[in-house]
Amino acid sequence: MEKVLDRKIKLIWDFRGPGAARTAEHYEKHLAEFILIEELKFDITGFQHITDMHSIAYLVVAEFEMKEVRDVLKPQRGQVYLDK
Repeated sequence: MEKVLDRKIKLIWDFRGPGAARTAEHYEKHLAEFILIEELKFDITGFQHITDMHSIAYLVVAEFEMKEVRDVLKPQRGQVYLDK
């Protein structure tokens, strides 16, 4: 069984409006840079287009890193990340 602090947490940024797709794709590049600079445990980022007017960018962190990353980057929400 996985220990609580070993879980992966997906931090999510929502972008809305006609430029949401481009903004989410661009923001994901900054999240990838952040991983390298901060030497985070995981190298998992991405973006997803939900609708024409809503896209997200995300970053997956180890649970022990979550509070610090959350306070710096201020995502709108988060959820437990399940490997596919």
